[in-house]
Amino acid sequence: MELSFIESKIFTIRNQSVMLDRDLAELYGVTTGNLNKAVKRNSERFPNDFMFQLSKEEFDLIFQNGTSSWGGTRKMPYAFTELGVAMLSSVLNSKTAIQINMAIMRTFVAVRQVITVSPAENEKELRNEMKELKAYIDEIFTDQNDINEDTRMQLELINQSLAELQANKSKNSNQRRRIGFNATE
Repeated sequence: MELSFIESKIFTIRNQSVMLDRDLAELYGVTTGNLNKAVKRNSERFPNDFMFQLSKEEFDLIFQNGTSSWGGTRKMPYAFTELGVAMLSSVLNSKTAIQINMAIMRTFVAVRQVITVSPAENEKELRNEMKELKAYIDEIFTDQNDINEDTRMQLELINQSLAELQANKSKNSNQRRRIGFNATE
């Protein structure tokens, strides 16, 4: 059973991660009625922090569009917390129930791990990455400024050399060559 499929069956109600009786019955391969009967026979194992019945408002929040694949209900569904799902394995004692229960428990743990990664840890990591990025950019700008300074110096040398060549040319052009035959040549 894929964790993502089970994860899609987990809702947050009353600030708790829960699964509905209908979804659990489907996963266990039993009817919702039989699941609820087994729970009622063992009601002492399911206190309020293990299982509670949804209110009409909570039910409407889950199925907001008014029509759902729920198929209608006479009673509001029961929501099982992680503890309640764990307790179901002792009530529904079949190999299938045990295997499904292990998959559900793994999913609850995975969801909890995602939730418990604190924003402060993410923020700290982002701050470190930003510092590294800033240092890298500063290094690039420093290198670029060094290159610009080197380039300016080279351009000054080129201009100086051109000025010297121009000065030499104008010196040489002031000394015109005489026209005609020169015996010294």
